[in-house]
Amino acid sequence: MASLKELKDRIGSVKSTQKITKAKQMVAAAKLRRAQAAAEAARPYALRLGAVMASLAGKVSGDSAPKLLAGTGADQKHLLVVVNTDKGLCGGLNSNVVKEAKLQAKRLIAEGKDVSFYLIGKKGRAPITREYPKGIAKHFDTSTVRTPGFEEAGGIAEELVAMFDEGAFDVAHLVAPKFQSALVQTPATAQLIPVPSPEVTDDSDAVVEYEPGEEEILEELLPRYIKTQLFGGLLEREASEHGASMTAMDNATRNAGDLISALTIQYNRRRQAAITTELIEIIAGAEAL
Repeated sequence: MASLKELKDRIGSVKSTQKITKAKQMVAAAKLRRAQAAAEAARPYALRLGAVMASLAGKVSGDSAPKLLAGTGADQKHLLVVVNTDKGLCGGLNSNVVKEAKLQAKRLIAEGKDVSFYLIGKKGRAPITREYPKGIAKHFDTSTVRTPGFEEAGGIAEELVAMFDEGAFDVAHLVAPKFQSALVQTPATAQLIPVPSPEVTDDSDAVVEYEPGEEEILEELLPRYIKTQLFGGLLEREASEHGASMTAMDNATRNAGDLISALTIQYNRRRQAAITTELIEIIAGAEAL
């Protein structure tokens, strides 16, 4: 049974923890607004670029199609590009992304495919490395910059394209969280390389002529499209991280408050029992005299 001093020390410790979780919640809430705005602002650009890709890809086929669009002609070696955060204390965000990556890996392995991983962020490395120790192709460190941007996305894209040209993989999939709200961040998987040919949704009868030709434009546009997808994944990761962190810290603050209330009641009862015992002893001593 804990003494009064032990209960008092524990109450003080929980109060200190509550101050930290409250401060982290406020910091995450302040960063969330900026990160959410950046993620939402990037989505229309990605959609518009996809529409341009659809228009160009529909005019190119066969041997004239660039390798990033046509692929290697094989479907055996798959690379999973997994986007995790560099910091913890963000609820189940990273575990959900890792779970999605493992699910995709098991599905591909069951189909007889070779699977390897390209890891972005620190928090997803350990659980994937434990289960697939020989399947880690490379990892990219984003912890050295305050907020990963287009430059980091460009570095990742260049490395992936170089690996693709060297024959390290046939198909690459991007596994990243998708920000929906501060309460909901859903991991999603999308094919990254070769670039999937988007479906043309524009029913306009207008005839568009490209100068230079479609092949030359695609040679320049395809790497930029990959960079844009990776950049969007990094922005979604930042917004998801701050949203999940804010929610997790809010829950931790509430739990700390409930624990403080329970410990305070226990402390008051124990203190009242000690006072009552002392009074009984004093009265009994006085009556004995």
